[in-house]
Amino acid sequence: MPREYPKSPVVGVGAVIVQRGGDGAPRVVMIQRGTEPLKGQWSLPGGVLELGETVAEGVVREAREETGLAVEAGEIMGTYDRILHDNYGRVRYHYVLLDLRCRVLGGDLRAGSDAASARWFSEAELEPLALEPQTVALVRSALSSLASERPLQHLK
Repeated sequence: MPREYPKSPVVGVGAVIVQRGGDGAPRVVMIQRGTEPLKGQWSLPGGVLELGETVAEGVVREAREETGLAVEAGEIMGTYDRILHDNYGRVRYHYVLLDLRCRVLGGDLRAGSDAASARWFSEAELEPLALEPQTVALVRSALSSLASERPLQHLK
């Protein structure tokens, strides 16, 4: 099914990859899109769910492709509609997005596949990215829940 001017909505998945930085502060991975739609804008890593793939499998694959990180998919944090119209009012893109919280298992953060850039951001660094309000709320919720978790204590 074509993504541009589709006949029905396309299912997409987003990875809300959060972890503590070296200073213990919570941070999230954002990618700068290298292709349309929204080329050049910052967003959560993600993409289109493939036929026969579960939502969790899709978010793990997309995270690896766009960030180089191996992640474990957790709970669904939100479901969103992303509908973009062309200059004539026709629906150019229509995605139903499922965003899942993810935990890093390994890998090195790098831009891959259709991402122009990938990096960690603290909550304070999000404002200049001009994110959608629903994305900001979702990321803040994930960072807040991570901040309230106690770090694991190592056995001696």
